[in-house]
Amino acid sequence: MVANRLSARLGGAWKVRALGASSFCDTWRAEGAAEALFVKSTSQTRADVLQAEADGLAALAATRRIRVPAVAACWNDADSALLALEWLDFAPQESRGFGARLGHALAALHHAPAPGDGRFGWSRDNWLGGTPQRNRWSAQGGRDGWIAFVGQQRLLPLAQCLAAPLPHAVQQVVSALPSLFDDGHVPRPALIHGDLWSGNWACLRSGEPVIFDPAVSVSDAEAELAMMELFGAPPAGFWPAYCERASLAEGYARRRSVYQLVHLLNHTRLFGGGYARQALALCESICG
Repeated sequence: MVANRLSARLGGAWKVRALGASSFCDTWRAEGAAEALFVKSTSQTRADVLQAEADGLAALAATRRIRVPAVAACWNDADSALLALEWLDFAPQESRGFGARLGHALAALHHAPAPGDGRFGWSRDNWLGGTPQRNRWSAQGGRDGWIAFVGQQRLLPLAQCLAAPLPHAVQQVVSALPSLFDDGHVPRPALIHGDLWSGNWACLRSGEPVIFDPAVSVSDAEAELAMMELFGAPPAGFWPAYCERASLAEGYARRRSVYQLVHLLNHTRLFGGGYARQALALCESICG
C-alpha cells in the first residue's frame, strides 16, 4: 500500500486517497500529521520517468526564478516507483494579473544562468510525456549548435518508426533549418520547462504562477514559447510582460512551426490519429 510505503520512507502515519490514473502512472493524495503530498506511482519498468521528473523539478527550483512543486522524495522499492511532491492548492487563472506574473516569471527563468558552457542539451535523457527525449550536449553553442541539436536530438529521433511519408518530410525540415535563422537570431542557451502547455501551469491561491510535469533541457527559449502556443495560447497579459523582460527575435514566427512540429511528432507517436496529418501539413508549410 502507498500509505505504508510513505511511512517507511518519510516516517509517520499517512492517509491516502486515490485520485486517478493516466497511461503513465497512478496518482494519490496523501495526508500526514503536518503536510499533504501529491504522489505518483508507476511500475519498476517506468521508474526513470518519475526520476527524470524529480530531477527536472529540482533543476527548475534551483534557479529560484519560478515556482514548482517541491520534491519530498523519489524512490524505488520492491513493488514500484514513487514520486512524492508538495501538495499545492490552485485558484482560478482568471484572477487579474496572472498572465503578467507568468510572463515575468518565465522570462526570469529563461534568463537564469544555464549549465552546459553555452551548449544545448542536458545532463541526462528524460521523457516528453511517455516518449524518451534525447538530450546529448551539442558539440558547440550558437546558431550551428542549436540547429544540430534540434535536428539530431529532437526532430529525427521522434520521426523514427513513424509511417511514411513523415520521416522523409522531417528530414526535409532538418535540411531547411539553416534558412530559418537568416534574421540573424543567435540562440541563447536557457533552461526551459520543455512541455509547457496550459495543463502544466497553474495559479496558486496567492496568485503566484506554478509550473510542473517538466521535460527540461537547455534550449532556445523560443522552443518553450512555441509549445505554449500550440494547443491554445498563454493567458491574457503574458506576452507584454514576457517581452518587457526578454526580447523576442523577429524571426520567431517563422521558427515557431519547427518547435511545434516536435510536439506534434511526439503526439503522433503517443496517440496517432489526426496528429500525423497535422505534422505532415506543418512539414510542408515549413519547407514550402
